[in-house]
Amino acid sequence: MQRLLVVGGGAWGTALAASARRAGRDVVLWAREREVVDAINRAHENPLFLPGVRLDPAIRATEALDEPADAILLVVPSQHLRSVAERLDARCPVLICAKGIEQKTLRLMTEVAAEAMPKARFAVLSGPTFAAEVARGLPTAVTLAANDLSLGKAFITALGTRTFRPYLSDDPIGAEIGGAVKNVLAIACGIVVGRKLGDNARAALVTRGLAEMVRLAVAKGGRAETLMGLSGLGDLVLTCTALQSRNFSLGVALGEGKRLADILASRRSIAEGVDSAASVTALARRLGVEMPIAAAVDAILHRGAEIDPTIEALLSRPFRSERMNT
Repeated sequence: MQRLLVVGGGAWGTALAASARRAGRDVVLWAREREVVDAINRAHENPLFLPGVRLDPAIRATEALDEPADAILLVVPSQHLRSVAERLDARCPVLICAKGIEQKTLRLMTEVAAEAMPKARFAVLSGPTFAAEVARGLPTAVTLAANDLSLGKAFITALGTRTFRPYLSDDPIGAEIGGAVKNVLAIACGIVVGRKLGDNARAALVTRGLAEMVRLAVAKGGRAETLMGLSGLGDLVLTCTALQSRNFSLGVALGEGKRLADILASRRSIAEGVDSAASVTALARRLGVEMPIAAAVDAILHRGAEIDPTIEALLSRPFRSERMNT
C-alpha cells in the first residue's frame, strides 16, 4: 500500500491525504471541485474546505478517478458514496472513511460499497477526529475495523504514525453504527446547549444516547464492547462537546432558534447527522430498536416538530433501568 488514492477533497479527505503523506505514502487526492484541485496543485492548500493548513507539495490532486493505486480511501459524504463508488473500477483494498447510513436502502457504507465495487475488499476507519487537527499532525487515535484482520493490519501499517494511531478491530458493523449515530446525538447535544438546559442534561443525553447506539449496533450484528471504544464513546464525547463539530454546532444554532434551512444555506461542509437522523431512526424501526433521542432529532429536523414540546416528551418518558440494552 505505497500508492494511495484518496477519494474526496473535503476537509476529512484532505486531512487523511496529509496524514498518509506524513506516513510516507505516495498520495493522489481526487476532488470534485476544479478549484480544490487547482489550489492543492498550485498553492498546496485547500482553502475551500481546510483553510490555513499547508499541505506537502508531494500530494497531487486530480479530477480523474482512474488513477492507479495500491489502495483507496473513500472519503465522500455518505449519501453520495454509492454514486462515486460506482465510478471506481476498484479491485484493490478500500478503506471506508465516511460515516452514515444510506437513506434509500438503510445500508451501512460497507454494504453500499460492496454492491458498487464487488471486486474490492473493505475496511472501516472511524473514531474521534477533527480534520484540522489530523491535518496538522496533532495526536489522534482511531478505530480501523475489518473482518479480514490481515487487511486491517495492512492499512494500519500504511497509515499509522506516531501521532495518527489506528487501533485494530474485527467489528466493522459496530464501528460503522457508532460513526453514524454519534452525529445524530451531537445535534441533540447542541440543541441542549442552545436551549441552555445545562451540563447535567448534556451528560445525561450522551449517556443515554450511548445506550441507543449500543442497542442498534447489537441488533445489526455488531458488539456492544466496540461502542465503548474510539468509534463509539470516543467519537461521541468529541462530537458532543466541541463547536468544531459541524453537527454539534448545527444543533446549537437550532437550539438558539435558527431555522435548519438557513443554517444549511450558510455552510459549505455537510453535517452528516441531518441525513443520518432519518436513516438511523428508520433502521431502528426496521430492527425493532427503541431510540427515542434519535427519533426526537429526526422529528425536529424532518417532521416539523417543535423543540420545546419534543424535549418535554422525552422528559416525560417512564423511568427505566440503566442497563445499556434498556
